[in-house]
Amino acid sequence: MWRAAALVLLASTAQAEAPLPFDIGGPYTLVDQHGQVRTQADPEGHAQLLFFGYANCLNICSAALPLMAEVVDALSEDGITVTPVMITVAPDQDRVETMGAPLAEIHPDFVGLTGDEAALQAAYDAFSVEVEPLFQDPEYGWIYAHGSFVHLLDGSGETLTLLPPILDGDRTAEIIRGYLSPRG
Repeated sequence: MWRAAALVLLASTAQAEAPLPFDIGGPYTLVDQHGQVRTQADPEGHAQLLFFGYANCLNICSAALPLMAEVVDALSEDGITVTPVMITVAPDQDRVETMGAPLAEIHPDFVGLTGDEAALQAAYDAFSVEVEPLFQDPEYGWIYAHGSFVHLLDGSGETLTLLPPILDGDRTAEIIRGYLSPRG
């Protein structure tokens, strides 16, 4: 609990010069909804908003993914390009052929990533995300407990900060601008 409270405080008072007080993030190699291999580095060098979830999640994902879409659009109006990325915690449900459509409904630029168990575990470990199946819903399949922070990454895949999805879109965009806007 104390870590979550500290991260909320960190995100709300973030300064672009201040590194995170812990090591989070790292390399991964996964496959997107188009069957293309992707790593933590954005192929076009854009910053990324990274979330661990699943396309048909009814809980925290239903707040975090639309928040990411809202922030991506707000930043775009300022000329700041950010790619929204979701790494699945439910590879049995989010497959290359199934996750693209639900993510595109949230935002056309959403990138969904999946992979085999070892590749996904490497990403979970790099970002300290724990995944636990809770129960199986007859309509939606497995319901998972999983990490809830949105990670802001630079174009090379380095973690800049963590953002709790309890912040509204305006505040989240404001924090991200502090990291991505050119300093004068």
